Amino acid sequence: MLSPALSPALSAAALPRHTPLVTAIRDGLVESVHYGSAIALKADGTTAAAAGAPLAPFYPRSSLKPLQAVAMVRAGLELPADLLALAAASHSGGAKHRQGALRILEQYGLSVSDFENSRDLPYGAGEREEWLRNGGRSTQLTQNCSGKHAAMVATCKINGWPVKGYLDPSHPLQQLVARTVLDLTDEAPLAVSTDGCGTPLFALTLQGMARAFGVIAKAAADDDGGAASQSAEAAVGLAMQGHPDMVAGEGRDVTALMRLLPGSVAKDGFEGVQLVGLPDGAAVAVKISDGGDRARMPATVKLLDALGLDTTPLTSIATAPVLGGGHQVGLLQAADFLPQSSMSIPVNEAL
Repeated sequence: MLSPALSPALSAAALPRHTPLVTAIRDGLVESVHYGSAIALKADGTTAAAAGAPLAPFYPRSSLKPLQAVAMVRAGLELPADLLALAAASHSGGAKHRQGALRILEQYGLSVSDFENSRDLPYGAGEREEWLRNGGRSTQLTQNCSGKHAAMVATCKINGWPVKGYLDPSHPLQQLVARTVLDLTDEAPLAVSTDGCGTPLFALTLQGMARAFGVIAKAAADDDGGAASQSAEAAVGLAMQGHPDMVAGEGRDVTALMRLLPGSVAKDGFEGVQLVGLPDGAAVAVKISDGGDRARMPATVKLLDALGLDTTPLTSIATAPVLGGGHQVGLLQAADFLPQSSMSIPVNEAL
């Protein structure tokens, strides 16, 4: 049982002022509503559109991984592009993902026994079923963050830092990550917790996370191909763009988005989080209040449309059919959550 300190009762006034972002329509009737908050930043960092409470603190979860990867590259981590993409991944746990994590470890003389992440089955449905059919069980290697953890222990080895205890917030690696997150988001964390895999987790705002993804995507777009002068931000962005299948996996909407929207850098996170950075430095960020994974992409595509992008290529991930008897009887789609009055920087009354 959780102590009162871990499960505080919040008054209605303390809750974020989320707004309806996505609806499920069945035969013309609104069956379900996903509330949340969202923001779209222009290339100059000003707000193009916003809804809900985009300045309320939230946990970015795995959308923080590209920022963690930037920190590791700044600390001297050198990996082939496909493996650097895996370092920023919530991978599906397929053979290429598992083998990729092992390649990182082998490159730096490490092993899975050096991992301190949690154990889990592969995240992808097909990958999980195949793993179980072959007698597989929950392992640290198949856990969707194993690429990040392989990169973390490798970064420790490179710098002569202790590998044991690398997830402790006081460890030099995690201190570097904290400084890098502050640099990229231009925000001091509003709270600190622990992510599902065991890494330190910072509470930030949608605006700050969007700013960071815009920086990473623009750095990739501005890169002139000179390895000697390549920034850590550019290295991570280009790796993710070049290997979207390593960032997530086949059949995953984040992989599809980066393929359909060239120059974008996209990452999802548990509990309904989605970030997308664009080549000019613009970016969008979404948080679904109930953690509903299916609502991330419809809201994200609507925000991209608000930035003036041609979102026609994203039609396949912008909506999803609602089925009845195996036939489509409705649609999951974005609500009209961006009225003209939202086109200014929002005031976060939840803070």
